[in-house]
Amino acid sequence: MTSSTTRLLNARRIRSVVAVLALALVAPLAIGATPTPSPTDPERAAEYWLEGAHIDAAWKTTRGAGVTIAVIDTGIAKGPPEFEGAVTDGTDVSGIGSDDGRTPLGPLDSDHGSRVASLAAGRPKADGTGMIGVAPEAKLLSVSLGFGTTAPVPFTKQVADAMKWAVDHGANVINLSFTTNTLEWDRSWDEAFLYAFQHDVVVVVAAGNRGSGTAMVGAPATIPGVLAVGGVDQRGVASKAASTQGISIAVSAPSESLLGVDANGTIETWNGTSGAAPIVAGVVALVRAAHPDMDANNVINQIIQTARPAPQATAHPDPLYGYGLIDAAAAVSASVPSVDQNPLGDLADWIRLHRRAEAPQPQQPTSTPVAIPPLPRADAPTKATSPLIPSPDSLLYGTLPLTALTVPGILIALGVTAAARRIRSARASARQNPDD
Repeated sequence: MTSSTTRLLNARRIRSVVAVLALALVAPLAIGATPTPSPTDPERAAEYWLEGAHIDAAWKTTRGAGVTIAVIDTGIAKGPPEFEGAVTDGTDVSGIGSDDGRTPLGPLDSDHGSRVASLAAGRPKADGTGMIGVAPEAKLLSVSLGFGTTAPVPFTKQVADAMKWAVDHGANVINLSFTTNTLEWDRSWDEAFLYAFQHDVVVVVAAGNRGSGTAMVGAPATIPGVLAVGGVDQRGVASKAASTQGISIAVSAPSESLLGVDANGTIETWNGTSGAAPIVAGVVALVRAAHPDMDANNVINQIIQTARPAPQATAHPDPLYGYGLIDAAAAVSASVPSVDQNPLGDLADWIRLHRRAEAPQPQQPTSTPVAIPPLPRADAPTKATSPLIPSPDSLLYGTLPLTALTVPGILIALGVTAAARRIRSARASARQNPDD
């Protein structure tokens, strides 16, 4: 890296630090805690969710060591120190990225995947300061997607391939910070998500953002069994711009005034459930690290049963908040009765009920079949003869009846002809002898 490039990045980072410090000084803190801004560590001070969601308390038990989070997004950039030693593997499923999945993709927001990853498992500086992820000792997998029409591989196929690759490469948690803005999903996702569930993987999905035109939760957050995350502001109230609503929302997490590492290493503020989801994915990693023998169904149950009631929720679960606000310390340490199935739904049952119902059913018989007696045996074949020689049957049924009808007819015709001739002869004779 050239000295001019280094100076440029340092200048950007200084400007970012100033902005973050200003945010830390003025922003109200989430979910009932108040940060203590520090001029020497403004980035950490601005991460209000660490204290507000009791993540710092959960760190007394674990920081996520031994757990792998797959970030299926625009790609986790190389270079930022927050990712040094964190990203262990990666791939590209779009056909336009690098083989290791570390080239940020997309003309509009190629930093998206890096920001998501930094919230989930970003590393602090060597002295322990600076921005830090929720599970800073967890490993990351980078799977790069090509959003929009620039990728040669259809988006639905990219997601299906990414899910299977992440499972096969050791993911314990998969984070999907995108939405399709539609309730339904492609059939290929049935098999891909079911593959993850069958391999004991927790799938965390962003609910979507009202500010981008998404009023209701869309796929993949509507897929049964995923941990869909809604967004709240610093007071724990559902975000008017950075969240949606729907019955599939499981829990809520901060989605406003978040921090994230861009591909060039600068730290920016951003909003959206795209950031709320990796916060929850990081908490899932903490739970899995603290309870390595706990299966995915019980990890999800641990998350939703320990969520704190949202101040404005009107139901349980609530279409805006799900089961409540994420609480990392309670999720890691609380004793929750075990379950034997995913409390957020069974995709396999959904497939049996809905996909098979779409297929045409075979026609069923409406009456009992009638038994038909066997046909009589055919006559034995006769000796072959010439068709020109009369047979007894042809004489009996053909020649004799024809003769009986034809001969009288001929005789009658001859008689009529003779009578006609005599009459004509008599008339001619009368004309010749008029006096007779």
